[in-house]
Amino acid sequence: MVTLTLALYISVDSPYFQAHNLFEFAREFYQFGGELLLVDEIHKYPDWSVDIKAIYDSFPKLKVVFSGSSLLQISSQKADLSRRAIIFNLHGLSFREYLNFTGNKEYPVCSMEEILAGHRQIAETLCSEITVRKLFRDYQQIGYYPFFMESPGTYLFRLREVINHILEVDLPLVNHIEARQISKLKKLLYLLATSVPFSPNISKLAEATDISRPRLYEYLENLQNARLLNLVRSQGRGCEVLTRPDKIYLENSNLMYSISENVNTGTLRELFFVNELRNANALHPGLVENTIELSAKGDFIVKSEYTFEIGGKGKGFNQISKVEKSFVVADDIETGFQNKIPLWLFGFLY
Repeated sequence: MVTLTLALYISVDSPYFQAHNLFEFAREFYQFGGELLLVDEIHKYPDWSVDIKAIYDSFPKLKVVFSGSSLLQISSQKADLSRRAIIFNLHGLSFREYLNFTGNKEYPVCSMEEILAGHRQIAETLCSEITVRKLFRDYQQIGYYPFFMESPGTYLFRLREVINHILEVDLPLVNHIEARQISKLKKLLYLLATSVPFSPNISKLAEATDISRPRLYEYLENLQNARLLNLVRSQGRGCEVLTRPDKIYLENSNLMYSISENVNTGTLRELFFVNELRNANALHPGLVENTIELSAKGDFIVKSEYTFEIGGKGKGFNQISKVEKSFVVADDIETGFQNKIPLWLFGFLY
């Protein structure tokens, strides 16, 4: 026997909810037998967590699923819903998910351990089905956010609008950043997008952007929380919150291409690797982010166990030759051998 659920989808950015209360709407829906209420664009409803909490407490049999596109605004109120709601952050598409969308085929996730042990066989199987290097370049430019499917030709323009919205609306609203600082943040992002893998001199960066050192530390954390940056610290420094990050990357490669045509290849490679590892491990986050850290030997150490050196197809093992559980991650190759692994394959981690 099939069981039907009385469900309703609403978007609270509708003009209707400028004059009507979400709680009262949910009460009426529940009184008419409603069982599942799907609420979209929740971040555009003022003090939304107050109404969601009241709905949860007043109508325990009514299931509510809410979604929004402003991570900062949702995060700023989620504490009000502790023990009542589970908040999921949906990351951008992995290379694997991009292939699923564009190729109409379901490719499986590969764990870190599967890639390290069997990367050659996995890569050979995939390369027999797809033109992996071309598709990987396409993904790095326009494949991280699902709206690439709507209009690939205007994708980078739309992504710039997203960046501007975060800087001009979300950050000032949530973090109380003054409007006159926004142009400085845009300059900061441009500098990061066009630099070589960035080991920041905070004093010079502050001078170049006309932002004070203490405020710059704060802004870097704000931009990471907004998913515009990834800050990476050296091994053992992950607990030093609001101190100098040892490297600064844009959160994903599409951001680089949307901000500047002058994309540094070395930065692009490291940025992709950091992004995929962090996103893949975000389902079980610790209180402190230390999944991937900078290594004294090699570029990165992952889970305090595996050391990785990132580079092009000619990258050798000299820098990590005496390091146990060490690997070269090489761009511009389809398949690897022994401990040399194609960079694109780490796009299958989630």
